[in-house]
Amino acid sequence: MTNLSPAPATGTLPPAIDAKLAMGWMHTARFLTTAAQLHHLPDITVPEIAFVGRSNAGKSTCINTLTQQKQLAFASKKPGRTQHINLFALGKQGVTDAVLADLPGYGYAAVSRSDKQRWQAVMANYLVSRQGLTGIVLLCDPRLGMTELDEALLEVVRPRVEQGLKFLVLLTKADKLTRSEQAKVLSITRLQAGGGEVKMFSALKKQGVDEVAQLLWQWSHPATAPAGAAANAPAPEEPEPPQP
Repeated sequence: MTNLSPAPATGTLPPAIDAKLAMGWMHTARFLTTAAQLHHLPDITVPEIAFVGRSNAGKSTCINTLTQQKQLAFASKKPGRTQHINLFALGKQGVTDAVLADLPGYGYAAVSRSDKQRWQAVMANYLVSRQGLTGIVLLCDPRLGMTELDEALLEVVRPRVEQGLKFLVLLTKADKLTRSEQAKVLSITRLQAGGGEVKMFSALKKQGVDEVAQLLWQWSHPATAPAGAAANAPAPEEPEPPQP
């Protein structure tokens, strides 16, 4: 079992935000860039939140639901074949105050062993060394629970979580479970996460959507920052999306 107890919190909590405002902020998400290698990603000077998880865990659906955009995150018809890190900028009036990183799904059996090993190395390097990484959202299918691959990922990020990196396990497809089943898997996953937050999520029933949006806003706007600091922070240039 991986212990992911974060470092003791210091200072005041991030300011609360109304769910409607948080969802409005998420809706500003727009394509920033895509890269097949870590060194191809731009340097980011605002908080960056990574979404990771096994193929078929519902990662693209989750991102599209949170941002209220049907095709922002691309869901491949062949799981495991999307092998790029995709970045999306967040912020009103074209000012970027946070970035979402959509990492490739892992664990799909049809992908070759060499591709698996290469992407495991890229993802591990990203999670360990990416500057500005503020939080990680790990998506899991609650019917399967946390797998060995998920546990391995938690072990990779554990040192950074202990230093204060935010961490959330999001149990997707909650509508597939009864309330009692949800309660049981929540209890088990909280023990496995060892200190990280755990929430149920359903894109179909909109369960947990508001709460996750509020949490991501809080991660991106720490209370210790001076008023307006996030809005005035330097932002990466936003290239035009590639033409089809």
